[in-house]
Amino acid sequence: MIVTLTLNPSLDYTIRMDELRPGVLNRAKAEDLHPGGKGINVSRVLHGLGHESRALGFTAGFTGAEIERQLAQDGLMTDFVRTAGLSRINVKVKAGEETEINGAGPLITRDDEEKLFKKLDGLEEGDWLVLSGSVPRGLEKEVYARIMRRLRGKGIHIVADAEGEALRAALAEGPFLVKPNGSELAGLLGVPAATREEAVPCALRLLEMGAENALISLGGEGAVLAAADGCVYTCPAPQGRVVDTVGAGDSMVAGFIAGWLESGSCRQALRTGVAAGSASAFSEGLATGEAVRRTLQTVAEAGKAETV
Repeated sequence: MIVTLTLNPSLDYTIRMDELRPGVLNRAKAEDLHPGGKGINVSRVLHGLGHESRALGFTAGFTGAEIERQLAQDGLMTDFVRTAGLSRINVKVKAGEETEINGAGPLITRDDEEKLFKKLDGLEEGDWLVLSGSVPRGLEKEVYARIMRRLRGKGIHIVADAEGEALRAALAEGPFLVKPNGSELAGLLGVPAATREEAVPCALRLLEMGAENALISLGGEGAVLAAADGCVYTCPAPQGRVVDTVGAGDSMVAGFIAGWLESGSCRQALRTGVAAGSASAFSEGLATGEAVRRTLQTVAEAGKAETV
């Protein structure tokens, strides 16, 4: 079983218009309302690739009910903890450039947290758990590390896709995989990584900090994987017209997991991850399974980098 955890899911309200003019009435040309959140994105892409998962986290109020309704309508399994308040609405205005306003979300109590932990206690050896996204009010930044300590020794493949102190604390608990992007890496290590060559020593540093595998996403540059097999692999991104990069990193996580499950090869997992991330960047919204498979045909074989 694959479980994705989105602690602070949202309804993403996307508005498209020719121009946004502050201080006056603006009218949308098109609009869309759909569930958002990094773990939810991972579940969506995995579903398209034929790998089912269960989405966990916290939902609240009528907005939370709509998140669950839409996910069920799309065929995804969920097991959210219902809390007081309202799940957040994130507003994205696309008018040439994009403007975002993200809601805060509900306040999570200790009782809410314990209910979630008890659900996670049901995970078994060989299961996957994806920990990704922001931490809501009421929970400490080290909540991912606390979850990992609670599940230690159960043989669960834990993926930590976080940033800042949440990622630093998770690294100390030895996750199976971490997936920072270039800017998140710079915030963690204080070293910029814009190219695959620059990312190689950073990926190796993440292994020293506790990760079994470190996948660094670099947008149009592709990705670098420092793997548990002792090798570092690099993979360039395929050529294509970038439409929307939102969710591309989450798609890469989903592609990596799918590639790993299907092949048992970290090199093939990297290729599938790059294909999934690129396919979403080339799409309006998250990529379909068909789009990922089509893009995979254009992704170069991942090469082995020299490590010194």
